[in-house]
Amino acid sequence: MTSAPRTPTHRRVHAYRKPAIGLLAVGGLLAGAWYATAGAATTPDLTVTSTAVSLGAKYPYLSAGYNNTREWNRTATAVAPDGTIRVAWPAADGVHVTPLTAAGKRSGADTVVKGAKEVGGLVAHTNGFALLTRVSDTNKWKETAAAIVRYTGGKKTWTTKLTGTASHDTSPTLDGQLTWNGSKYGAYFVVHGAGGFADGHFGDKLSYVSAGGKKLSGGWSWGCSHNEGIALHAETSGAFTSLCFDDWRSGLFVSTGIGAPDVAPVVQREQCWAGYCGGTFPGRTGDLVKSATGRYATAFASRGAASAKKNPDDSSGRGWTVTPKTATHQVAIAFLKNRNSGPGKAIYLTSAKTVENVDVHLAPYGKDKLLVTWESLKNAKCSAGTCTGTFTGTHLRLVDWNGTPVGADKVVSARFTGDIAVLKDSSLAWAYASVTPSYSTSLTGASPTTTTLRIARLTP
Repeated sequence: MTSAPRTPTHRRVHAYRKPAIGLLAVGGLLAGAWYATAGAATTPDLTVTSTAVSLGAKYPYLSAGYNNTREWNRTATAVAPDGTIRVAWPAADGVHVTPLTAAGKRSGADTVVKGAKEVGGLVAHTNGFALLTRVSDTNKWKETAAAIVRYTGGKKTWTTKLTGTASHDTSPTLDGQLTWNGSKYGAYFVVHGAGGFADGHFGDKLSYVSAGGKKLSGGWSWGCSHNEGIALHAETSGAFTSLCFDDWRSGLFVSTGIGAPDVAPVVQREQCWAGYCGGTFPGRTGDLVKSATGRYATAFASRGAASAKKNPDDSSGRGWTVTPKTATHQVAIAFLKNRNSGPGKAIYLTSAKTVENVDVHLAPYGKDKLLVTWESLKNAKCSAGTCTGTFTGTHLRLVDWNGTPVGADKVVSARFTGDIAVLKDSSLAWAYASVTPSYSTSLTGASPTTTTLRIARLTP
């Protein structure tokens, strides 16, 4: 395990953090039929279709990142073994989980997880779902606790808190991921030290939980710090594969089985202080996809590294100083040969110096390709962890498992606001708010809301 980070600050704190030493849906029916939302037909086979689902509560679709930068409020879409779909989204009365048929039609009323504060990850089961979320707790910081909540047949069957007084931790924000390998859950999320050696500091935690809600051995209590982004892939045996963006060591690392000590393999060095690390996995950047041969791919928003070296003024010996190669974030993809190794050089899919790229996502596409998606902002200006610009579109691009583009970008009107599900026929499905993004100003006050979600589908 790593030592605790050096300040009680996390990415959700909306103030500029300088890189100095010592810082480290109730009922409602689907309306309309599937319809095409594709933009310019530069890649003919990338045709996104979608349908609308009416919500019984208001969905606040934006959240505030560093310096109140506008970010999508995460939705999670997951497919059950029988092919049915669940979509989780936050509302004022808790987290709603909307049941859909395999064809994307509502199959019943929402299940409302009362008091739940965040969509941190969703696993769909034939008889219900499991949700990683935050719930009320009693602790020195008066913050929420991370928890997995399991529903069966519309009723809550168990809740397992993953932080608490005994473990000296809380979770005021998850930025998390929940996965399932058929017999146990893996929950990876941000923690805030509340006593003990990490009191007041931020790190991450990986917990394993049985099908019945019992805490299992494995994982760790303290890993990357601060963790600016999380990715987790379930494995049939052994440690689940994990990645983290660490602002102290400054970059993206493989943390599988080891948290993220100094020996964690490097995926990419990045200047990871403030908001510059590109956004959190999996809600706002990248994901982790496994090939049939055991390789892994991850995509992320990157400024690269013109130089990277240990910080001589950091007495711990763990701090790194990274000088970014570009002012704006470009779309990068990297490949891992296995779950414990760092990759070769990251492959960049964009390069325009005045264009900022955000909301990067990755998903498997058919048998041998990958879908990379992102939003672009022209005339971008970046300062103090905040990049602003004029939204110019949501891009889709296919690449092979060498990172080579297959066809040109396609700009579509669909948005990506969180997790993407892979259906039984290899189609991709996800939920989003059908609004045009604005990244020219910060988010002040409450988020705008919508009472409609679009359920998108892309079939290889």
